[in-house]
Amino acid sequence: MTNQNIAASVKTHQQEMIAFRRDLHAHPELPWEEVRTTQKVAQALEAIGIPFRLTKPTGVIADIKGGKPGKTVALRADMDALPVLELNEDLSYKSQTAGKMHACGHDAHTAMLLTAAKALYENRAEMRGNVRLIFQPAEEIAQGAIEMVKQGAIEGVDNVFGMHIWSTSPTGKVSCNVGSTFASADLLKVTFKGRGGHGSMPEACVDAAVVASSFVVNLQSIVSRETSPLEPAVVSIGKMDIGTRFNVIAENAVLDGTVRCFNVENRERIKAAIERYAEHTAAMYGATAKVEYIYGTLPVINEERSALLAQSVIRSAFGDECLFAEKPTTGGEDFSFYIENIPGCFALLGSRNVEKGTDWAHHHGCFNIDEDAMVKGAELYAQYAWSYLQQDKF
Repeated sequence: MTNQNIAASVKTHQQEMIAFRRDLHAHPELPWEEVRTTQKVAQALEAIGIPFRLTKPTGVIADIKGGKPGKTVALRADMDALPVLELNEDLSYKSQTAGKMHACGHDAHTAMLLTAAKALYENRAEMRGNVRLIFQPAEEIAQGAIEMVKQGAIEGVDNVFGMHIWSTSPTGKVSCNVGSTFASADLLKVTFKGRGGHGSMPEACVDAAVVASSFVVNLQSIVSRETSPLEPAVVSIGKMDIGTRFNVIAENAVLDGTVRCFNVENRERIKAAIERYAEHTAAMYGATAKVEYIYGTLPVINEERSALLAQSVIRSAFGDECLFAEKPTTGGEDFSFYIENIPGCFALLGSRNVEKGTDWAHHHGCFNIDEDAMVKGAELYAQYAWSYLQQDKF
């Protein structure tokens, strides 16, 4: 199932991988700004000897041609950082740009995929088929995968694999479940318009604050009373912009929120229910409502055969004890756009180590990874590709 030469090659490049990751961590770049990161990846690929092309405005697509005919499997890593202030004061590779940080592990993803590329390239003569390498920008704003697909990232690809460093799972554990892994992640904006006036004369007004408050309270019934308890879903309002002054009845209320679920049918039903709740709540108070529903990521649903292959690779490469069944998360991942029309799967690579302080939540200013996990991550990238291409039938 696994290739021992690949395992040995990954370990040989371990220190280079860590150094590359630390360099990216020190120089974080936000979505669509990954110019330096793109250049670093391109330079590394050129040094290995792997042909590549740059995507616009940032990003890299590369191909490793095997010595034997076969299918094409794609491996994806995201590269962007977050607008987060790093709070790790004792790191020699702390972010050098205030307010920007690799607070989600994308620096590690990029370094692991490059190391996997080295291992696969060194063993390409025996490889059946080809490996597509996708170094993707702008995952954090759910735009990068769509753009990479538009620019040909999965043209001619038969299967695609990706992974994410995961701070809630212990270092050494890897999960790749069949079925639901990440939820769809959509944005919601609701605007209520009432009639403002003096706070001492509410009878002459339509209070947008009351309308909005009623809407928020009742909105939860969409999940608790209109959604099956066997179908997880989240409807959350995270921001409310209402009113201008303590003694003025608010004329306008603008609410921002998010919707998360695991299937497209449920997503559409919830969207329709939100629109209905907004319209009826506004009408009850004599206000008007406008709903803007912005589709974000699709749910990540691991295709069965791909996930089972990944599980076999994990057992074969690292031992049965390393395979871990992580619960699905209602977080979003734009990897979903790669598997919209072709089979594939997405794994979670444990990096939680309390002693090393790598147990902080993703997107927190103290987030960091246990770099011991990176060898497993790089090898999993490479071994999945190798094993998929070795299959006579898939």
